[in-house]
Amino acid sequence: MGGQPFAEFYQDGGFWMHFIALSAVLGAGVTIERFIFLFFRFNINGAQFFNQIQKLVMANNIDRAIKLCNAADKAALARVIKAGLTRANKSEAEIAAAMEEALLEVSPAISKRLSMMPAVANIATLLGLIGTIDGMIQAFRAVATVAADQRATALAKGIGIAINTTGFGLMVAIPLLSVHMFISSLAKKVSDECDLYSSKLENLLASRVRHG
Repeated sequence: MGGQPFAEFYQDGGFWMHFIALSAVLGAGVTIERFIFLFFRFNINGAQFFNQIQKLVMANNIDRAIKLCNAADKAALARVIKAGLTRANKSEAEIAAAMEEALLEVSPAISKRLSMMPAVANIATLLGLIGTIDGMIQAFRAVATVAADQRATALAKGIGIAINTTGFGLMVAIPLLSVHMFISSLAKKVSDECDLYSSKLENLLASRVRHG
């Protein structure tokens, strides 16, 4: 784009720029929603949280441990841990089943819409490619059919469509794919912590049940 104003760059790209812009809006919407959900709602310091839970369980203070989970009830880990704590006085099988059910409930919410981000990025790239083909067709048509005094203008218009749509498609796709890597790693962190600390709590509660 260089020093060219964005409005001029957008206008010169022609019809397909509108569809790429819609892809950008959709991608931005999904990105913002997932970031807020995973970073501010589902995320928690797993090690610190479980350390507190572990101390309370070892002190046989299950009710207070449940209240600690309620205080962070939006966090995925807290929901899974709470499921186990509410069955703390039940059998090992019941504890394991409750925590497995909680994991099955939170897992889809963690990964929800993540696959949309690379899909939208690919769509933006392909729309840019369609715009490129459209622009080149217009450029070749100009060479073949337009009057000589108008040929340069028509040719420049076709090339402008080709280049600008390609550029805009990549401008949307590359940041979206980059952000997807970060958000996917965040989702994996949340999911891995749920798996790790649910197993730790299951073993802790099972030991508690076995020792009365």
